[in-house]
Amino acid sequence: MTNRLSFPLPTEDDIRELTAFRHELHRHPELSGEEKETARRVCDMLQSSAPDKILSGLGGHGVAAVYDSGKPGPSVLFRSEIDALPIQELAADGHRSTVPGKAHLCGHDGHTTILLGLARILSRARPTSGRVILMFQPAEENGAGAAAVIADPLYGEIKPDWAFSLHNIPEIAFGVGRLGAGPANCASRGMEIRLTGSTAHASRPSDGRSPMKAMSELMLALEACGSGTPLGLGFSMVTVTHASMGAPTFGVAPGEAKVFATLRTTADEDMDGLTAKAETLVLDIASRHGLAHAWNYSEIFLACANHREATDLLLAGMERAGVKHEVQALPLLGSEDFGRFGLSGAKSAMVFLGSGPDWPQVHTPQYDFRDELIPIGIRLFLETLAACLERG
Repeated sequence: MTNRLSFPLPTEDDIRELTAFRHELHRHPELSGEEKETARRVCDMLQSSAPDKILSGLGGHGVAAVYDSGKPGPSVLFRSEIDALPIQELAADGHRSTVPGKAHLCGHDGHTTILLGLARILSRARPTSGRVILMFQPAEENGAGAAAVIADPLYGEIKPDWAFSLHNIPEIAFGVGRLGAGPANCASRGMEIRLTGSTAHASRPSDGRSPMKAMSELMLALEACGSGTPLGLGFSMVTVTHASMGAPTFGVAPGEAKVFATLRTTADEDMDGLTAKAETLVLDIASRHGLAHAWNYSEIFLACANHREATDLLLAGMERAGVKHEVQALPLLGSEDFGRFGLSGAKSAMVFLGSGPDWPQVHTPQYDFRDELIPIGIRLFLETLAACLERG
């Protein structure tokens, strides 16, 4: 019978210092692709945990710390994100963002702090076999980070057998983990549409071709081209997120317009059909109004799915850590790029850890990561690691 592995837990001093570090990260947010100083802070914090190797500059500003037993065994990766959002913060008393219009309003500062807590424990108790990789990933919010990390030649040095992650979710009861095998997050992509006519004097709008009516028609038609069905197989939706037209003036009838929309589906294979519908709408409406048109896509997220075996190990870690389990039957509407690690060959799974239904939602100005989740997340990952190493 295999002996049950155990790791020491973080001390009260650990949690106090880690919380202070989380607040420091929170004060200095950096957007996707700009995380240079965040990466430096992470590297500085990692030094005291004496990893066997630190790789920096992964896929941009990504950092990976490797803790190697020197013995055969699995390579187990735990991933956090390090980027912030372009939103003005209205909360975080005592550690509010010092950068106007930018803030950690998704909890990436907390997720990163949990991994740094894991690093502290690994400095005191190396894995008994295999190796552990702590991956501090850049550019999750725009969907580019995981793909860039995996494409980086350095990734070959740390390519894992298993990959695990967590994300805090306010609507789940505090400290409860929601986890299930199969679909975990929807696929999504941003569609930027440009309609071009010609300007005219505001007193003679008929001399030009204004995109105003076409833009108005297009926004309603885009949102109507979703499936209109509940979340599940075949689900799709379109959300118009931004629209602009002409210049902010009273003397010129506009000649151009932009519409931004987010397309979302449960499965990757449904995204092609939804994009085809949206593109057909643009072609039809622009043609009827005599406008030139163009579109492009960005922030492309593939659907994220939890591997059955990885889910079982993460569930074992939750049970050992005393984290209550709630079954995830349907994917979250929101998107994540963590699934890319699974597509690259790792058996991967993500758990959603509850901040409590009274906690502000992520991506809102009132949100701040709940510090009480730090020790819970550390223990959950430690116990998942132990379950992985016992499995071999």
